[in-house]
Amino acid sequence: MEFSCRLGTASGEVIEEVHVAESESKLRQELEAKGMYILSLSRRGAFGWPGLSLPQRRRIRTREFLVFNQELATLLRAGLPLVQSLDILRQRVEDASFKAVLDDVHDRVRAGAALSEAFEAQEMIPGMYTAALLAGEKSGGLETVIRRYVDHVKVVDAVKRKTVSALVYPLILLTLSTIVVAIIVLKVVPAFEGFYQGFNAELPIATRTIVAFSRFLRSYMYYIIPVLVLGVGGAVVAGVYWLRRPGSGALLDRLILRVPLVGTIAGRFATSQLTRTLAMLLGGGIPLVNALDVASRALGNRFFADQLTVVGQRVREGESLAAALAERGVFPAVALKMVEVGESTGALQEMLTSVADFFDEEIDTQLGRFITIIEPALLVIMGIVIAALLLALYMPLLQLGSVLA
Repeated sequence: MEFSCRLGTASGEVIEEVHVAESESKLRQELEAKGMYILSLSRRGAFGWPGLSLPQRRRIRTREFLVFNQELATLLRAGLPLVQSLDILRQRVEDASFKAVLDDVHDRVRAGAALSEAFEAQEMIPGMYTAALLAGEKSGGLETVIRRYVDHVKVVDAVKRKTVSALVYPLILLTLSTIVVAIIVLKVVPAFEGFYQGFNAELPIATRTIVAFSRFLRSYMYYIIPVLVLGVGGAVVAGVYWLRRPGSGALLDRLILRVPLVGTIAGRFATSQLTRTLAMLLGGGIPLVNALDVASRALGNRFFADQLTVVGQRVREGESLAAALAERGVFPAVALKMVEVGESTGALQEMLTSVADFFDEEIDTQLGRFITIIEPALLVIMGIVIAALLLALYMPLLQLGSVLA
């Protein structure tokens, strides 16, 4: 891979060069070893110019990362030194991006850095993971903390998969209904149109409307499709640009929370993820204030993350967690009451885990209700639309039959 580099020398000179290396981390090590100061470094595209390459993946696949941590915990439990364990595991990884990360982590640990520091230097590694490693290193239970992190991610990922799976069937129904309607309008209606032209009689208004709509689509299809593609593409670009503005992501997540049914499920999931993350970090020995800071950066819902940042500031000033959460007015009352009980009894970690389990069950219930409502609704709507189309097409035949009778 080729990289465009803007470098500073020891004498203060700024130079721009092109270097070839296996990965960005390797190139950085080579340049730093030569005494160069890296001002900027970007991968070059297929035509030798920066910015023409495809966007690089910024995240490691969850499954691959979990497998690595499971194997690392097993090797550490077996008594292998950390450097040797990393050396074994990095050779088994097939993904080039993840292998580059592990190569850099291995080199840093072998040079004397802590495992948490080595992973913290990697952009693709979540902050919650490095915080858990730091807690494990301080407590001497690194293997235990890694296993706890793996269990945490598995539970959160299972809830995500369950939510996505519940939405697949309604999406399939909607897609099939759209295809059926398109076939009727573009293929069936023209056949009936030619048949009715031989009647020399005025068609019902419903039939004329369907025929006119079909004729319009067939006549201007080559104009409509590009306009739709450009419109959708423009909307996507505008949406991406808007989401990159500060505060836009949090505003979008806040609006999603107000959508009926969907907002309820999103809020339950954000609360479950928040409490489970806090429980995992507190179980690793991380102080509550630091755990709140890490959890705010790990949450998928950016509106909840902003609220949790404010909560962290309140707790740092001496306020209780339950009171700080209640002040924001966005967290469920059940969660607030359970957190208050956990703080008063000194079992905050266990109570946070109970809150997460409670809301996981709530998500299952809400998803069941959502599917129970949306599936029949889609079937009814699809049936009404298709029945209306067919009735409009066959109405002239029914009228002709009554006249002949």
